[in-house]
Amino acid sequence: MACLSPPQLQKGSTDYFLSSGDKIRFFFEKGVFDQKGNFLVSPEKSINKIGHALHAHDPVFKCITHSPKMQGLVRSLGFQIPVVVQSMYIFKQPHFGGEVSPHQDASFLYTEPLGRLLGVWLALEDATNQNGCLWFIPGSHTGGVSRRMVRNPAGSVPGTSFLGSEPIRDNSLFVPAPVPRGSLVLIHGEVVHKSEQNLSDHSRQAYTFHIMEAAGTTWSPDNWLQPTAELPFPPLYT
Repeated sequence: MACLSPPQLQKGSTDYFLSSGDKIRFFFEKGVFDQKGNFLVSPEKSINKIGHALHAHDPVFKCITHSPKMQGLVRSLGFQIPVVVQSMYIFKQPHFGGEVSPHQDASFLYTEPLGRLLGVWLALEDATNQNGCLWFIPGSHTGGVSRRMVRNPAGSVPGTSFLGSEPIRDNSLFVPAPVPRGSLVLIHGEVVHKSEQNLSDHSRQAYTFHIMEAAGTTWSPDNWLQPTAELPFPPLYT
């Protein structure tokens, strides 16, 4: 495992993020360091997420991802050759766990054709309206993708850019999806969703990963995350 040090984080490290697809790396919340890189909160409360290859390198998360239950569920959805493209442990820390603005997962993990991406979100703690549960716009998965994040040529600054723009959406369209610990939420790659900042006293931890139907699907070469020689996207079925 590799962890970005506070001084590195203060300077920003695009490469640290862009090269994390086949590794286990740690990403901090905003505002947890002072100008000298010292922690303003306890280190264990400073982590936003861990990603993006827990499913490949950590035996516990590898077991969960490829469990018979998970394989059976995905088979029941009609996936023929599902591959795991990324995984994350999200902490949603109490009091300052960051807001996740409205987005579509396919904006970052784009496929041709669309409709081949599925997010699997496992609640490890209760997810409530108070601690930052997921919110969705019902039916929004049918409207295509409004913008895409693409990887810029090597050496470019910034390392990524956006094509298109995220439309302004009426907040009244969002419906909260609070779930108890142990619940599994399936997220269509094009459904618009978000989560609010966690201002409560309780964290909202979750394990999430994304799968792609590889049969007849092209993974965009412009995506920030790419399979590598060290870690091609592993098949979900074992």
